[in-house]
Amino acid sequence: MRHPRDLAIAREQGWYRVPEKHAPPGLFSEYLAFYFTAAFGEDRWAIHYYARNLGHELVTRRDLLPGEAAHPRAGERYYKLQVGPLQRRQPPIHSQRWRRITFLHTTWDRFQAAGEINDLFTAEEEFVDRLYHALRDAGLAPERCYPLREGGSDYQVDLAVPCRRGTLVLGCPGSDPSPPGALCVAVEALVADPGGCLDAIRAEVRRRGGLRPLPRRN
Repeated sequence: MRHPRDLAIAREQGWYRVPEKHAPPGLFSEYLAFYFTAAFGEDRWAIHYYARNLGHELVTRRDLLPGEAAHPRAGERYYKLQVGPLQRRQPPIHSQRWRRITFLHTTWDRFQAAGEINDLFTAEEEFVDRLYHALRDAGLAPERCYPLREGGSDYQVDLAVPCRRGTLVLGCPGSDPSPPGALCVAVEALVADPGGCLDAIRAEVRRRGGLRPLPRRN
């Protein structure tokens, strides 16, 4: 949710808009949760509210906001998502490192149990989940689906540990292309010797200057 005005519309008029050209494939989820951007001040980079998804229709921006008929995107098409009453998520689900998120799909049980944004991400491979939880339990503050720019190329990596001197990307051999310097962890090695794998990751984190400190919240 990019602006407080969108929150007011969702609360008072019961709808939220998504540009058709940027819409994710799954607009049919039972619930929608709203992640606040920097425009929300102290509430930024967190999920504070969610609502039941009551359906959607495809309309133009002019139909949604007739008072802005001269807007440059007035003729563009948007999904108008009808939402039920906003419900407060207590406690909020914060992003441990402030980051931009467009859309993500999760499950109700993950949403209920999540302590922070990384807990919402789901992965097709059990390996990513298993390594993420091992890193989190070891206090290494990993990030999932993490955006990264290295060597002039943009990546979104499954798992990363931001360090003071760069970001340590973790993957398994044969996975999607990773930036140079990524550390590959074999599934078999993680199963056979999880402690050894964590020791190797800790050593690489130390070589990169240690963990990048988490931002402080008010």
